[in-house]
Amino acid sequence: MRFSGKEGTMKKITLGSFAILAVAVALLALFCHPARTPAAPASDGRIWTEGSNALPSAFPVHGFADLVEKLKPAVVNVYTTTIIKGQRFYRRMPLPFQDFFDDDLLRRFFGEGFEIPPQKRNSLGSGFIINADGYILTNNHVVAGATEIRVKLHSGKEYVAKVVGRDDKVDLALVKIEPKEKLPVVPLGDSDKVRVGDWVIAIGNPFGLAHTVTAGIVSAKDRVIGAGPFDDFIQTDASINPGNSGGPLFDTNGVVIGINTAIHAAGQGIGFAVPVNMAKKFVQDVLTKGRSSHGWLGVGIQELTPDLASSLGVSVSSGVLVSQVFPSSPAEKAGIKRGDVIVAYNDKPVEQPSDLTRLVGTTPVGSKAKIKIVRGKEEVVLEATIGDRAEAKELAMEEGGEETEDFLGIKVAPVPEREANRLGLEKGRGVLVQEVSPDGQAVEAGIRVGDIILEVNRVPVSSPEQFVAELAKVRSGDSALFLLLRQRNYFYVVVRKP
Repeated sequence: MRFSGKEGTMKKITLGSFAILAVAVALLALFCHPARTPAAPASDGRIWTEGSNALPSAFPVHGFADLVEKLKPAVVNVYTTTIIKGQRFYRRMPLPFQDFFDDDLLRRFFGEGFEIPPQKRNSLGSGFIINADGYILTNNHVVAGATEIRVKLHSGKEYVAKVVGRDDKVDLALVKIEPKEKLPVVPLGDSDKVRVGDWVIAIGNPFGLAHTVTAGIVSAKDRVIGAGPFDDFIQTDASINPGNSGGPLFDTNGVVIGINTAIHAAGQGIGFAVPVNMAKKFVQDVLTKGRSSHGWLGVGIQELTPDLASSLGVSVSSGVLVSQVFPSSPAEKAGIKRGDVIVAYNDKPVEQPSDLTRLVGTTPVGSKAKIKIVRGKEEVVLEATIGDRAEAKELAMEEGGEETEDFLGIKVAPVPEREANRLGLEKGRGVLVQEVSPDGQAVEAGIRVGDIILEVNRVPVSSPEQFVAELAKVRSGDSALFLLLRQRNYFYVVVRKP
């Protein structure tokens, strides 16, 4: 049977309609999935629902209204109360007369003083439900020090919450309420897939204005703002204000990609969110280990400057310089040495010290890591089993010694035996910097009083006389590479000889 042109056209339109309907259903399912209720908590601590943000986070043709309606029920307001202890202040006799009167006489004339009673301080923040049994993610600074935490749901119900775990280094906290019914949740996405320019939505409690919705784009990634050792923030221009802290940052697929944490004090339209992948690791650690943990490699590192690269004779201009390797650390066991330049970690480039600190810190303890180093002209890939950062300890150093002058603007002395024993240095190793001239070359290189100089151009020094002799080998206008020890930290500096 032959079909007329009209009938053929109708058939094509009908098939096209079914195709459009199928796409519409798929999209509807996509925007509805934030209200899913996950299964029971997994034994490995994965209590959240995993969402997909594989699709680009684009601006919806019809706006965000339908999506926001699905997401709001899982966003909560967090209210905290902190009791500030009272203080007692005692009146004192005017200074010229204090030494001539005893305490009884003081009290007789000046009284017992006065006391400020305990005070209550109320704060507010935001959070979001990641598990139907009442687990909620928020910021550590929202709940830290609180004597009472209350959570208000979108439905208006309020619950007392308890802290399950928190970590001030990444500013995250996991709290729990005890609801009588299953709660709506929002799924967690993959922050590694987020791209600059993606559309994002923030929902929170700014200034106590519950469930305020703002939108913007991802302005930048991997931001270091000095908030902690593992800074890796997502920057957004979606409006974030006091009270938004701890609230979710969504993409347009309806999955959480970050936790709103900070704003730029000097301007508007600059907010920062902790990547959700960091939050996932935090939750797993808290539920499986009872505390948050961070990876540890066991190296002291510093920026690789052009002068350092030239003095070390390395073939790269970017990376981080290893200035110290802790004994029995994962780094030492892997074969990393002082003077190595780390250029990649698990195939991710390392260009500055904060890169390596963040990458190692977010690596699960006990896992293997591939570390690419440059040693002289040779490139080597080593494997390290990452330890727990809690093993790292900080030690202090005292100063002391006698003077011997050199011609670079510093005065050095032998390292006192007591100091050498305290620092674990071999007897007669290094010289102690006692003075640094403000007009010399050393001060420009960052050498300070109290530093111990261990090497000059990779030659160990054991006395002030040898130190001066090694400097004499450096020609005028050339550079000398110093290995220093400061506060139990080893690092290199380059000093140009005048």
